[in-house]
Amino acid sequence: MKDVRISIVVISIILICLGVVMIFSSSSVYALKELKSSTYFLHRHLIFLVIGFALMFFMMSFNYQELQNYAKPLLFISIILLVLVLIPGIGKQASGARRWFRLGMISFQPSEFAKLAMIIYVADFLARKQNNIRSFMKGFLPIIMPMGALCLLIVKEPDLGTTVSLAAVVLIMMFVAGTRMSHLLMIVLMALPVIYYLIVRVPYRLARIMAFLDPWQDAKGIGFQLSQSQIALGSGSFLGVGLGHSTQKLFYLPAAHTDFIFSIIGEELGLIGTLTVIILFVLFIWQGARIAKRTTDSFGYFLSVGLVSMIGLQAVVNIGVSIGALPTKGLPLPFISYGGSALVFNMMAVGLLLNVARAKEL
Repeated sequence: MKDVRISIVVISIILICLGVVMIFSSSSVYALKELKSSTYFLHRHLIFLVIGFALMFFMMSFNYQELQNYAKPLLFISIILLVLVLIPGIGKQASGARRWFRLGMISFQPSEFAKLAMIIYVADFLARKQNNIRSFMKGFLPIIMPMGALCLLIVKEPDLGTTVSLAAVVLIMMFVAGTRMSHLLMIVLMALPVIYYLIVRVPYRLARIMAFLDPWQDAKGIGFQLSQSQIALGSGSFLGVGLGHSTQKLFYLPAAHTDFIFSIIGEELGLIGTLTVIILFVLFIWQGARIAKRTTDSFGYFLSVGLVSMIGLQAVVNIGVSIGALPTKGLPLPFISYGGSALVFNMMAVGLLLNVARAKEL
């Protein structure tokens, strides 16, 4: 699978390099005015990239099957971290959410670690319990219960977007493994009233839904972010206004270098730029699926499915939010958006994926 590994590496590096360029372009004016340094976010992003590459190579340096021995401890550690981050004085609070640990100049988001830990746990369980996967007690509950615990802790931060994406990845892995559709449908139907309650009873989430339905009805209020995002994408036309010449990044579009960086790509690089990003992610998912298909080891198969689903789903959601096809979720664009924890753990996921592919050649 050398050709597939090379493709994954090339695609990832192109996306990372595009991210470096667009983070500087989209954040330099804001950083200069607010933080007195136009390269503030760029420098921090480069630090996260160094950490990410180091951990990516580490994830490639051992036999990935050894992770099965640490599946439960990793899950337990993730639960402990998610509990600790909710404790005042330990977890860092920002914008009404308590999602981070502050370690000097670096922030660590334990929910990103929890996603990777859960994927490893589910892959290990599915590989060992394939004969029981259609059983409710032996094959369904042992996955749903820890997933529910993680989701409950993450939604308490609060972070509904990550909660939904984590649950979706786990359900995809279970579907691929052959879990009964009736079991999956049951958990989805049980989750819908909970999600409805979490949206309706929380004003800012309800406002996001209203903005999604018609952002232009209140373009200067709840629909401001989505309307500005659409203006950015529309302004770019086919070829874009030119790299560095975005107008929307000049304090119009919030989160221009994080959640809505795709919109700045559309404005500066046009339809050509956005289609290039979409094609790169499609190729990444396709090559990741090829790794899963060619892997004869059950644990490697389910691990690959989980990792590719995690990155692919996050890309779909971010792009969907930027173009107004999905409600605002607050999920970064993999490899491109500024954001330390997400970038580092996505690069670790790529390292694991390459590890699985390399093992097939040995």
